[in-house]
This record gives sequence, C-alpha cells and structure tokens, in this order.
Amino acid sequence: MTIQTRDQFLNTIANSLGRPVRTKVERPAWKYLPQHEVLKNASQDELIEVLKQQCKNIHTECLQTTTANLANTLHQVVTDFGGKSVVAWKDERFDKFGISQLMEFWPESGIEFYEWDTDNPEENIRQAEKANIGITISEITLAESASAVLYSHPNRGRTMNFLPEKSIVLIPKSSIVPRMTQAARQIHNQIKQGEQVPSCILFMSGPSNSADIEMVLIVGVHGPIKATYIVIEDQ
Repeated sequence: MTIQTRDQFLNTIANSLGRPVRTKVERPAWKYLPQHEVLKNASQDELIEVLKQQCKNIHTECLQTTTANLANTLHQVVTDFGGKSVVAWKDERFDKFGISQLMEFWPESGIEFYEWDTDNPEENIRQAEKANIGITISEITLAESASAVLYSHPNRGRTMNFLPEKSIVLIPKSSIVPRMTQAARQIHNQIKQGEQVPSCILFMSGPSNSADIEMVLIVGVHGPIKATYIVIEDQ
C-alpha cells in the first residue's frame, strides 16, 4: 500500500465515521490504573524475595552476594555449570564488580574465555554459538516475572543472550523494580528525554521454554537451557 492509497483508504473510513482523519494520538485518561499498585510499597529487600520466589517457578537459580564476594560466587556457578568455555560482553562494569581478574584467570585454569569484539562480528557469533556459558548484566529487573532486561549495544551483542548453552545474569540490587510497568516507564522517559535507546531490548525470564500444541515442554529451543541470576546486594 502506497502513501497515496493509504490516505485514500483512511479518508474513506473517516468519512464513514463522520469525522476527519486523526493525525494525533491522545492518551486516554484512564479511570483505574491497577498496574501501578502492584508491589507499590515493597522495599528492595522485599522485591528480592518476590524475585527469588518467582525464580523457582521458572526453573532459575537465584543467588545473592556482595561485590566483595562476587568473584567467588561467579566462579562457583561457572564451575557448577561445567566450565569449559565462557563468553561475556565487553563491559566496564565488570571492573566495577571486581570480576575482571577472574575472567583473566579462567584461561589459566582451563576455561576458555572470549570477550565480545565489535570489530569481529562473525567471530563473536562463532564464539557465542560454541560457548557453554554466557555472562550478561541486567539493566532493569522485574521482580514479579523474574525477568532480566538486557540492552543491546555495540559491545553487548544480542547473540550473547541466545546462543550459549547456559546463562548467568548479574543483577544489581538497584535495578530491581516491581514489574513491567516500571520498566516501560523508564524506557519511555529515556525516549522522551531524547536519549538513544537500544535497537534491541530483551526481556529474559529464565531458560528458554517452548511447548507445542500437545503441551510437550521443550527447553532450550530459543535460548539457554539453564539460567542463574546473581543479585549483587551493594550495587
């Protein structure tokens, strides 16, 4: 449909409705806004408990640690996942979290490690495809659904979220919000303020689960088969 035929089509509908074609969208004044009431007064600690409970429902392990102990916790999870090979974003926050040295140590201990390289897109995909474990960071975390919100970026490729067999998501405590409502508002405000938003925003809720018409559950079709969230209490 061309622009001309589109306008003709819309004009025909508008004439039938007895009004001009609307060129602006006015936000309705909703009488009830129940979405803002869910977990409205919950503290960050209470949201963590909601998150942990929901993680049980989506077959995801949820651990809590501090920045000081994060390296030990992360290494233990990698070991429990079988080690072998790890891929991660190129993200300055790994330095802030105190785990960059751990990532440098892994090759010495027999664990392959690959950091996302913007200049080598094909190699990035190859490494992510063969990796046992992918490590990412949640920008916003939804307690109600136990969803990690992952932003794509030149140094944070989206394939890192889908291709590795297992996923470890680092979750700063400050990133936890009640539900999708707060995440949508935050992203909307970024757009409203003229900030550049990612081309891909992924809402990840544990390992990949798919079911066919016969309700046969299959894990790992569209993403990792196992997932662990690590909540960093002092971030």
